[in-house]
Amino acid sequence: MTNAELAILSLVCESPHYGYEIEQIIEQRGMRDWTEIGFSSIYYLLKKLEAKGFITSRLEEKSGPGPARKIYAITPEGKNNWREAILTALSQPQQLYPLIQIGMAGIPGLSKEETKQALINYCQNLKQREQYVRSRMESQMPLPYHVEWMFRHSLTMIKSEIKFIHQMIDELENLA
Repeated sequence: MTNAELAILSLVCESPHYGYEIEQIIEQRGMRDWTEIGFSSIYYLLKKLEAKGFITSRLEEKSGPGPARKIYAITPEGKNNWREAILTALSQPQQLYPLIQIGMAGIPGLSKEETKQALINYCQNLKQREQYVRSRMESQMPLPYHVEWMFRHSLTMIKSEIKFIHQMIDELENLA
């Protein structure tokens, strides 16, 4: 199951939703900051999850004008697969391939000044990212505890990376 499928399945697991409602929740929770779900892919992912038997859909008649909405709900099979995937996500660190690792591998081909300036720029971009994530979190308070944890995790990772980049810059300054 892809990360995007798991994110959508998690929302449907919380309670039955229709597609546009899922989009609104994704926006409210800032989910696009930590998983790749485009607006146009929500219905594609819902159809994919339905084809796998993880969710079902039913038409809900509206009392007013407009078309009926398709409501998606999780199936027992979907709930079992969701539970297994969530437990795996919570218990097994995932291998990451950040671009900065490739950048570090190429440092020997750069001058000390080029490297230092690139790292300063990287750190400035991290600080902007930290401000953005913090403002997103604060603008939505109070948040459900698990959503707040997600924001706090992102902020912790950013702060840790800023600290590491500062250490790299300091060590670079002391190289002969």
